[in-house]
Amino acid sequence: MPAPRFTDDTLAFLNALAENNDREWFRARKADYERHVRQPMIDVIEQLAADLPRFAPDLVAAPKVSMYRVYRDTRFSADKSPLKTHVAAVFPHRALTKHGGAGMYLHVARDHTLVGGGIYAPEPRQLYRLREHVAANFERLRGIVESPAFRRAFGEISGEHLKRVPVAFPKDHPAAEYLKLKQFLVGRQHSADFATGPRFYGSLLRQFERLAPFIAFLNEALVAARR
Repeated sequence: MPAPRFTDDTLAFLNALAENNDREWFRARKADYERHVRQPMIDVIEQLAADLPRFAPDLVAAPKVSMYRVYRDTRFSADKSPLKTHVAAVFPHRALTKHGGAGMYLHVARDHTLVGGGIYAPEPRQLYRLREHVAANFERLRGIVESPAFRRAFGEISGEHLKRVPVAFPKDHPAAEYLKLKQFLVGRQHSADFATGPRFYGSLLRQFERLAPFIAFLNEALVAARR
């Protein structure tokens, strides 16, 4: 079977959706969305279900868990556009909730494709545990995220951060810059047609394999706290 990928029809639909972000417009074209957008993502997720166990056995790849809905939650947003103009999936730790740990992430939009992962919004207790884990295992973390291969693939860890090292840790701790982080995120943005090319899935798999040790490192602290 050929490796899963998206198509020009995927990008065309997402482009049209961005220009017609309306429930009635979408409802009339739901079958096209299912065929050209949702099904290709399901194909990717199902193939990852077979491939992730080789290097990330604790992560879940299942359409019901991984795939995000197209409908936006606009309750607390100034943007009342009802629909997401990208298709996205997350691959979380099987012992944690969908957003309660670190996971891998993929989304395809009309003008780019994003591959990445990490933890976006840790709760205060989770963040403290992550910082403790970073402080106690900094050399191991640095070996992962400061390696040339990781930096080539994803650059540096990003996210919201404090101006100063948290008071629970020494100001001169070797991991000071990492301890300031409130989010632990990495990502690589590709062109939109990255997702439609014949090398898409192989490249995605290699990037996820490079990302896996970082995700596992973050989840160690959060899984241990549940025991």
